[in-house]
Amino acid sequence: MSSSPSSAAASTAGAIVPHAVSRLRAERLQRSTRPFLARGGPKGERCEGCRLRPSHCLCALRPTQATTAGMCLLMHDAEPLKPSNTGWLIADVVAQTWAFGWSRTEMDAGLEAVLADPQWQPYVVFPQEFVHEPGRAVQQLAPSAQQGRDRRPLFILLDATWPEARKMFRKSPYLDRLPVLSLHPEQISRYQLRRSRRDDHFCTAEVAALCLDLAGDQRAAQTLETYLDIYTHHYLQAKHQLPPDWHSAAHQQLQRLQKRAVTALSLSYKTS
Repeated sequence: MSSSPSSAAASTAGAIVPHAVSRLRAERLQRSTRPFLARGGPKGERCEGCRLRPSHCLCALRPTQATTAGMCLLMHDAEPLKPSNTGWLIADVVAQTWAFGWSRTEMDAGLEAVLADPQWQPYVVFPQEFVHEPGRAVQQLAPSAQQGRDRRPLFILLDATWPEARKMFRKSPYLDRLPVLSLHPEQISRYQLRRSRRDDHFCTAEVAALCLDLAGDQRAAQTLETYLDIYTHHYLQAKHQLPPDWHSAAHQQLQRLQKRAVTALSLSYKTS
């Protein structure tokens, strides 16, 4: 008898190599003096691979993509611990993702090494209205980054609540020398797990998808958007003790994107 999608996903969790956000979460838990209790959401056991109930596990669907761009998550203290954190989804999808805890006064040695790597052109992603230095804010990537030559774009995302992110932007002097990429998306945020008071505030995964699209990684951008929709669905279904729809339009779209990625990878091997 074949296993259900949820049991197959749960059996995959143990085989998944922990990514940057998962490792940061483990480090943060080791430093905790008391257990972290998430507000709302399902109670009880959670999958270590995707933070959902085992019955709603997504580990078998994890859609890692190769991209031109890299992602660097600078995370506020509690963010790695929150089940609703979408930086985790970015690390699932984008193979070259780094995650560091934020400090006001000191830059993590790992972050310093990534920023010093000559293959990357770092951009702090933040609204232009908060940039006061003339010429620091940009709305497009350098031409070489868009064409995949020379330095690759590295998007630094401040992963926090909106008030925390504003504080992080103001009080991170080690980021002051970097250009600020200001996005101007036309769509309204679809994120349902934590809401901002403004419709033009996006969750971290939505911002990452916009950055990927700008860098020319359209398939990865579409994959991340679809994966966020699926994660949101599974999260809310678990919260309300309802089964997920494994055959939804988003699930089918993710399967199509994965097939295209496999086909593209196969063709690249044949032509190399």
